[in-house]
Amino acid sequence: MKRSEKNCAATFLFKTLADPTRLRLLNLLACGETCVCELTDTLRVVQPKISRHLRHLKRAGLVETRRNGKWVHYRWAMQGDPLVRHVLIGLRVWMKKHVGMKDERRRREKVCCRVSRRKTGRT
Repeated sequence: MKRSEKNCAATFLFKTLADPTRLRLLNLLACGETCVCELTDTLRVVQPKISRHLRHLKRAGLVETRRNGKWVHYRWAMQGDPLVRHVLIGLRVWMKKHVGMKDERRRREKVCCRVSRRKTGRT
């Protein structure tokens, strides 16, 4: 990769991480693979906005997807680039300590169970 391409990639990475909604999504995905419906319920944000931010995170190479029927599950992507890997390690450390991020992870645990019942048709 040429130097200018590396600079563009780094710029895109930091622009991606500059958005609070994308940070909140990465925070929830740090808990493990998650469905879009769980993200929308946890963050209380409409599905189109969540999907738009997830597409951006995917373009930046920060998340990967897995389809299971009509459900799409997102997870943190494995990183080969040392810059990205180091930035994300630091980000995870920060998210574990941040009170608001901890609260959203706790809320996700409650939503997860409710959404799982909805997906399987159990009440």
